[in-house]
Amino acid sequence: MGMVGGGPGAFIGPVHRIAAELDGKIELVAGAFSQSPEGSRRAGATYRIDPSRAYGDYQQMLEAERKRADAIDFVAIVTPNHLHLPIALAALEAGIPVMSDKPATASYEEALKLAVAVAKSGLPYGLTHTYAGYQMVREARAMCAAGKLGAIRKVAVEYFQGWLSGPLEGTGHKQAAWRTDPARSGSGGAIGDIGTHAFHLLEYVSGLKVTEMNATLRTVVPGRKLDDDCNAFLRMNNGAAGTLACSQVAAGEMNELLLRIYGEKGSLEWQQQDPNRLVVRWLDKPEEVYHAAASYLGADARVVARTPGGHPEGYLEAFAVLYGEFADALVAWKQGKLGPLPATLPGIEAGVRGMHFIERAIESNKRQGWVEF
Repeated sequence: MGMVGGGPGAFIGPVHRIAAELDGKIELVAGAFSQSPEGSRRAGATYRIDPSRAYGDYQQMLEAERKRADAIDFVAIVTPNHLHLPIALAALEAGIPVMSDKPATASYEEALKLAVAVAKSGLPYGLTHTYAGYQMVREARAMCAAGKLGAIRKVAVEYFQGWLSGPLEGTGHKQAAWRTDPARSGSGGAIGDIGTHAFHLLEYVSGLKVTEMNATLRTVVPGRKLDDDCNAFLRMNNGAAGTLACSQVAAGEMNELLLRIYGEKGSLEWQQQDPNRLVVRWLDKPEEVYHAAASYLGADARVVARTPGGHPEGYLEAFAVLYGEFADALVAWKQGKLGPLPATLPGIEAGVRGMHFIERAIESNKRQGWVEF
């Protein structure tokens, strides 16, 4: 793996590195970690890679790595959103597969451009919608696909954080600064940063697609340039109703992602802060609680378990599941056997839909009413 981003002060870069290396399938060997050569050098020393492979910028990395006998096999993009498209396009043009942090790009138009480039290249492209890697999310997804809840009637997802309840971006906080800056984050604030996660999780688990939405975006903190709070009503392609709420000004909340799906026979509930349990409530029989790594889980959940039941797995392990699936896809690609990426691994389609979700939410807010998805 060669990484772009993840330099001094970064949050998500070290997470990507730890997750990628967790299963022993991937090793970080090169990177352009910062927009300054010195910052990249310092980050490279922290990651303990060969100093000659800590590059000043991503163009330099791609050019140099193409000439090496031990060149990188793929690029991980962990930068602010506005750099996702140019880095991905450059990597694909160089013949190098891409694993990108979400959202895929900074705008819907960019996502469409990237989708064309991915299709033209024929190279693997993965997107780290982290929550798709959790065991119990995989179990919930399989239950919905098998029709165990019956016809789905209502879906609800909420993602609440409180860390931006004040003007943190004005204090020199690096993460707050770029995530609230439209030049680097894109047109979506909370709706882009965490709303896309909620949107993806809802469709990923339910198997349904949003067809219409009515969203209200707010900017609560005075002077902030992007939304920090959102509420949306959804209509799904089977006629079900849905709600999506996300906020980064929910004081006291840390990372409260909650999914509920209601069918005619029963419902399920999953919480990211208690990720090793899946609660299933039936219309006419007792409530059931499913536990991670249990023998009664379906194949999709069992295959991603690393430890016995009662040994909790969480955020890093979920990230690692996605990287492991991507690594397996790369091996198949190198052997000339690559077909579609695993259905469980988010790719360019998820990237395009996520960016379209942001665009439609903003349009709905402007119209103050329903819009077609």
